[in-house]
Amino acid sequence: MRIYAIEVPSAIVSIVVTLEVYTCNFFSSFASQTGEAATEKFVNSKLKDQPKMADSSSTTSADSSTQIEKGWGALKKHVISNKIMAGLWATRLFTLLFTIGYIIPLFGNPYNAYYKVLMSSAATSALRLHQRVPVVQLNLQFVEMLLLEDSCHYLLYSLIFLYVSPVTLVLVPLFLFALLHFASYSLTLLDALGQNSCWPVRLAISLVEFQSRNILRLCALCEIMILPLTIILVFTGRAGLLTPFVYYQFLKMRLSSRRNQYTRNTFYEIRTALTAASVSPSLPGFLRYAVKIILTITQQMEPAPVQQ
Repeated sequence: MRIYAIEVPSAIVSIVVTLEVYTCNFFSSFASQTGEAATEKFVNSKLKDQPKMADSSSTTSADSSTQIEKGWGALKKHVISNKIMAGLWATRLFTLLFTIGYIIPLFGNPYNAYYKVLMSSAATSALRLHQRVPVVQLNLQFVEMLLLEDSCHYLLYSLIFLYVSPVTLVLVPLFLFALLHFASYSLTLLDALGQNSCWPVRLAISLVEFQSRNILRLCALCEIMILPLTIILVFTGRAGLLTPFVYYQFLKMRLSSRRNQYTRNTFYEIRTALTAASVSPSLPGFLRYAVKIILTITQQMEPAPVQQ
């Protein structure tokens, strides 16, 4: 194999060398400019991101501070924004304290404490009635709607026994209802203070709420048993002649209550037991006659069926 040598003119060689030099210089300058531009762009992006990161961190910290805002300040804001509920909580607290003062007369006259229980319960019922029916209207429909409210029932209850001699059984429904609602709203106030605040109080509230059904059944039983008690109070001179008749109307309203069915259920259970006892052969004749009279009277108290 032969190799032929080709002579290249010196002018062409010099042109090629010159092009190579210019090409190298061009690519090196382009690379340096590109690197500087990329570096500058990267730095500028980081500088722009820093305030955004600061803003996001401040927003996150603000959100977290809003979420964990608890304590006396939060409790104060809650009370200011819920004045009626706070007022109900205070009047129920007075009902509980005055009832304890009547049963355990350590401070003051128990006779005065008894009527203070009735007055504080009347204040609670009036405030609750204002919350339920805020607009007053002068027509028959408004009166009918008013008489369907449980708060109106217990406002009448407190006014009935405000002019009767002290009877301990009268205070039992007032105390138990106040205890239930006081415990329920106290839990809301404790949540405003913090999730882990006052755990012994939270434990006591949970016990009250656990026994709420039994408490309501006991209230219903007391409401029914007070009716024959008012008749006895009339014969003993401790109540007026109109007291049993007014309380009879109160009990009829309780039996037709839309929100509390415990009085109605307890009333039916008592009537069923009396009906079974009236046909028992072992019951003496005079007791059977008395039971039949009671059944006849209470039959008129049964509420009319509710239209669906």
